[in-house]
Amino acid sequence: MPEPLRVRELSAQEVETIQRLVHSRTAAVRTVERARIIWLASEGQPVSAIAEAVGMCRPMVRTWIKRFNAKGVKGLADEPRSGRPETYTAQGVGEVIAASLANPRQLGLPFSSWTLDRLQAYLNEEKGIASKRGRIDEVLLAEGLRWRHQETWFGERVDPDFAAKRGPSPACTPNRLKAV
Repeated sequence: MPEPLRVRELSAQEVETIQRLVHSRTAAVRTVERARIIWLASEGQPVSAIAEAVGMCRPMVRTWIKRFNAKGVKGLADEPRSGRPETYTAQGVGEVIAASLANPRQLGLPFSSWTLDRLQAYLNEEKGIASKRGRIDEVLLAEGLRWRHQETWFGERVDPDFAAKRGPSPACTPNRLKAV
């Protein structure tokens, strides 16, 4: 029968950090659960009792105790996961941001404000950056940029030439009385 797994001796700073994490309401749930595993293990509880108290399987509890023994408190954080690497370079992200901050009229486009669809079409056709609307939105939000609603009735008109394009009012529309 294998020897029971024990957590190594904790330093005073580790005890303080683990206690703070166990009682935290703002830390990630996973981190709190892992800190609770280490705290229960440091009190001498066996792996099976810890697994039952935390609601995890025994192999997972063993994994976190082993990782803590090897890496300390930093071992309780998630490690980077495998997956597809970023497809947008820093230069591409910079071009997306620069295009979104530019005035479409100055770029020779027939509209005066961006929408996600227009920005996506411009980036695909003019810049050669294949991107989706959702990804463009993520990039802009990460930079602290938000879409604003176009001002129409209650603010300045989007099209400065609106009155000329609209033409005169019909003859059946009564004129407004001028204030005295």
